[in-house]
Amino acid sequence: MSVLGIDEITFGALDLVRCRQFFLDWGLTLTEESPKRLSFESLNGCRVIVAHPDTPGLPPGIEADPTLREVVWGVASQADLDHYRERLHALPGFVQQGQRIGCTDPCGLAMRLQVSQKRPIELDCAQVNSWSERQRINQPSPAYERAVPIEVGHVVMFVKELEKVSRFYQDVLGFVVSDRYPGRGHFLRCAARGGHHDLFLLQLPEARNGLNHVAFTVRDVHEVFGGGLHMSRCGWDTELGPGRHPISSAIFWYFINPAGALVEYYADEDELTEAWQAREFTPGPSMFAEWAIKGGIDGQTRRQKDAEAPSGRFMTDKAKP
Repeated sequence: MSVLGIDEITFGALDLVRCRQFFLDWGLTLTEESPKRLSFESLNGCRVIVAHPDTPGLPPGIEADPTLREVVWGVASQADLDHYRERLHALPGFVQQGQRIGCTDPCGLAMRLQVSQKRPIELDCAQVNSWSERQRINQPSPAYERAVPIEVGHVVMFVKELEKVSRFYQDVLGFVVSDRYPGRGHFLRCAARGGHHDLFLLQLPEARNGLNHVAFTVRDVHEVFGGGLHMSRCGWDTELGPGRHPISSAIFWYFINPAGALVEYYADEDELTEAWQAREFTPGPSMFAEWAIKGGIDGQTRRQKDAEAPSGRFMTDKAKP
């Protein structure tokens, strides 16, 4: 038995009007709305909640709002939930709220478990033609006008005590280390078989607890681009991207999130099994991104931000000297 992935996240934020528009543009569906609380869903039913800081019952933040307040992880069955209850009941901040159980992790974040509410879905995704594998025959690759995220794929947190927090997720929830920045960061996946990471813990030289980003899985690399271009057209600011992470192989695009820190579209991460051996890397720009565009691509010109718009002519169509 193991945790399946993220079922729900909750942000604490004051500007709910701006957050509402941001997540609608991001591609989520608004399912509930009140003056103090917004609830959104991804394609498979993963929920994103944005709550006003004075909402009753909202867990305390580990840093000033806006930020992440709670992460709910899904398990496969009630028997699995009962199993984890035995592991959690004596830990700090243990709670049992209806069909959820949880505690406070060592960095102070509210961690919850529930039988997963996400829906199985089947989606048409881009097929890739490499030199050796010709998967796409008589069919163009898709182009997307915007992204519609499938789920929250991972969360990245700053932590004061990397080893302590990492051991909690490994020993209590059964997470597995995929790769490491020794003494600086651990990439953790929920189970031996799965995507490269569901949680990344990062300890800065001046250690603090806080949110780095929340990442949303989309179908393929083309949807990363389509989603990023749409967000650019809507006027939202790129932090970095598009680009490619060499450690997980994922294509990414990061935007500044009014609900806290950053959010990421990503696709094409590595899939790992029990045979995978965790690697160790030294942090640095080339380890974070093999390549990346600072400031993003303008949604109107479809060129790097502030670049000249294309003329429509062929690139070789120039007057000879």
